[in-house]
Formats: sequence, C-alpha cells, structure tokens
Amino acid sequence: MKHASHPAITKRLKRALGHLNSVVGMIDEGRSCLDLAQQLHAVEKAVGNAKRELIHDHIEHCLDDGDRAHTKTSLKELKELAKYL
Repeated sequence: MKHASHPAITKRLKRALGHLNSVVGMIDEGRSCLDLAQQLHAVEKAVGNAKRELIHDHIEHCLDDGDRAHTKTSLKELKELAKYL
C-alpha cells in the first residue's frame, strides 16, 4: 500500500544514498576518520528519520482505522513495529 508520505521518504532515502556514496569516495580519498564518522552519522540519522516517518505514517493511516474488530490485530502489529523505533 502506498501512502502520501512515501514520495518524501523516497526522497530522504535517495539523499542518504548520495551521502553514503560520498562516504565511500571519501574513504577511497583517504579522508580523516573524523570526517568519515561525521558523514556516516548524517547517513544514519537520515535513514533513521525516514524509518521513523514510515512507521508513524503506518500507525496513523493503517492501524487507526476505527474498526474495533481489527483492534487486536492492530495492537499486535503496533507491538511488532515498536521494536523498529
């Protein structure tokens, strides 16, 4: 299922991919470990933010459908998702 937030998440991930490719180039160039760590931290944050946005969007649009019959299933899915936050 595609959500309205997916294009923005894709954009974030593409940006993170660009940063990650830059880090690989930086390693090949022999850049300092401090520079590498800083850039890797930025990649990690970008991926984490994309993941969090995806999970929050899913919770908001898929688990909160107002259907009481699916409450138990939704709660189980929420618990599964929580381990990725």
